Formats: sequence, C-alpha cells, structure tokens
Amino acid sequence: MNQQIFFTFFDMILHMSNTLKYCLLALAIALFLIALLILAWKLHQYYSYKTSITTKEKYLKEGYNETKKSSSVLVKTLAPTFIEQVRKEQDSKIQLMQKEMERLEVHLTPTTPSTEGPDDVISESDSLQGSRGQLRFSICYDKKKTTLFIRVFEAIELPENGRDPFVKIKVLCKVDETKSLMHSVLYELETRVVKRNRNPVFEEEFFCSLKEYQLSNISVKFEVKNFDKYSRHTLIGEVRMTLKDLKPLETMEFCEKLQEKTKDVIGEVLISLKCLPTSQKIEVGILKFKTASQSTIQDRDVYARIDVFSNQHKQKHQKSSLRAKSKVTVFNETFLFSLPDPVKTQCLVLISLYETLTSGRKLIGQTSLGNQKAKSDDGHWDLMMQSLRQPVALWHPLYI
Repeated sequence: MNQQIFFTFFDMILHMSNTLKYCLLALAIALFLIALLILAWKLHQYYSYKTSITTKEKYLKEGYNETKKSSSVLVKTLAPTFIEQVRKEQDSKIQLMQKEMERLEVHLTPTTPSTEGPDDVISESDSLQGSRGQLRFSICYDKKKTTLFIRVFEAIELPENGRDPFVKIKVLCKVDETKSLMHSVLYELETRVVKRNRNPVFEEEFFCSLKEYQLSNISVKFEVKNFDKYSRHTLIGEVRMTLKDLKPLETMEFCEKLQEKTKDVIGEVLISLKCLPTSQKIEVGILKFKTASQSTIQDRDVYARIDVFSNQHKQKHQKSSLRAKSKVTVFNETFLFSLPDPVKTQCLVLISLYETLTSGRKLIGQTSLGNQKAKSDDGHWDLMMQSLRQPVALWHPLYI
C-alpha cells in the first residue's frame, strides 16, 4: 500500500512541468537560506551577550579590587586626622554643655535680690564684658488718678549683640511679710522692637493702676533684650528702680547704666526627690506650686517642665499635665530620669513653671537643684542620697 502511494506521488512529480519544478526548488532554497540567516543571527546574539556579561564581571571585579585598595589606602592615610577631628568635636560639645550647665547654675543660684536703686547693683561681668549701654526713661505718679506713668525714651550705646532690642517692664510688689523676699508681678509691659539699631528710640508711655500706700513696696525693673523670632530673647542688661522715694505729681527722669541680671523670688514649688539605685534612676516629683501673685486669671492653666543634665548630657525633658492656675496649684506628679551612678554623676535638675496664653506660653519662674550646684545648696540632694528609695520633699523658691 505504501509503495503504491510512493509510486503514485513519484509519477505526479514526473508529469509536472519543468517550470513548476524550478519554482518549488527555488522556494525550498529560499526557505533554507532564511533559516540559516535566522540561526546565524541568534548565534551572534548569544555570543555577544555572553561576551558582554564576562566583560562586565571582569570590570566590576577589577573595579571592586581597585576601590578596596584605594579605600584602604585612604583609611590608612586619613584615619589619624579623622579620629582627631571626631575627638575635637566631642570635646567641643562637652565644653558647650558644661558652659550651659554653668550658665544655668549661675542664673538660678539663690541670691538676695537687690531692692535698692540701680547704682547699688554691682555687676562683676561689666568689668569683663565692658559697658552694656544705658537706658533713658521717666517715672511719674498721679495721686488723684492713682496711676503710675512710665515713659521709655531710648537706649544708648548698646553692645554689638544688641541689634534688635526692645524693653520689657516688670512692676514688682514685695510681699508684706517679715523676712520675706517674695515678690508678685503686678504688670508686665513691652515696647516695640527696633530693628538693627544700637541706639534705639522708643518714645512709648505706659500706665499702671496703683494705690499710694503700695509705692513703698513697689519696684520697677526695665529689661533690655534682644528679640528672637523663636521667643529665645537674650538679656542685654537691666535697670531697677524703687518707688519708695517717689513724690506724687513729680516726673523723675533717669539715664541709667544697664546692669547684670538680678533674680526675684515670685513663688515656691514643693519638689520631692527619690533615688532608685537598683534601676539606676531618680524620681523627681512636682507636688505643689505656690505663687505670690495678688490676683489670678482663672482661664489660664499652668504646667511644669523638668530638664535633667547628667555628666554634661541633657536628657529628654518631661512635662506635667495642665492644672488650673491658683495661688496654690496641686500637681502630685512624678517623673523618672536615668542616673547610672548617683554618687559620681554630676546632675542638675531644672524646674520651669509656665502658664498658657492664647498666643503661646509665658515663663512664671525657674528653680534648680542637684549635686552640680556649688553655691547656696539647700542639701536636698544629700538628703535624697541618705534616704535611698524614700522620697524627700522640700520647698524651693522660684526665680524670675
């Protein structure tokens, strides 16, 4: 059967014309050549791809070896200088932190605030830093209107850092108690900011309602400050005037030298300390806050902020919850801070009381404690170390 089919097909081919035969042959040859071309192209692509992969691997290997050699050479060459630079940066950071702790210690160390005129306030830094400049102002009391008029004219010859100055005025009243250094802030006033001027002219007038019998306990503090848009204003200098010798309806004009900052006690805060040697922590408790203010604003809240510096390292600060402002505000909150070695670690605890305003916050006062303090230490830290795991509470004055 198969043979018959083969012979039949062969006979058909023999009976075909020569033209058809040649056409079929040409088509077969063309298809064969196309197949060869496709095969050659694929072989070319394959070998090109393999060659490129081999070249890249060789290049990368050589580049890696070269980079490794060069980096090792650079490390060997620059390692001493780099390590020295890192050490210098660390030393500078430690020095800056130590200066910050010393500055806080100086400004928050309890001292007797001056109640005399500005001529009696002697600044040790004036001889070192030169003149702070002068402030010209006037004070007048109207007995009929029971009003104190304060006019700020100008500041003269401020130092180089006094570029954007303004004047903050605080009217302070001494608490009428024997042996009390506490003051209440009756008024806080501010002039406008004069940009880029060491001799700013303000020409602004303020008035305060005061009874005549209060004048003997009233002092006015003028603080010339540098404005900062982040509210970190720096103090250039201050002038303090007492009103006990002020005569009614007599305008007294002054031009006084700016002096170093003095501190006023405006309240007290009850703080507890507890040392936990096993967990290497200290517990700082904010219990109560007592203010000397004669009036309180009921719609304002207060809160405490605790900053701890240990061995020139500032830990993350913590805040208390908000409390309604009153003459005696109760917090009863405790906060934990790490303290690896309570005996050897130099520690400074800074307590700041703030009141909330619609535009932000306002500092009420600050106090500090710890074994970092060198002057007028009240012994609170030593009492804590003598009573491990037991809270020790003491009242601390708040300064402004």
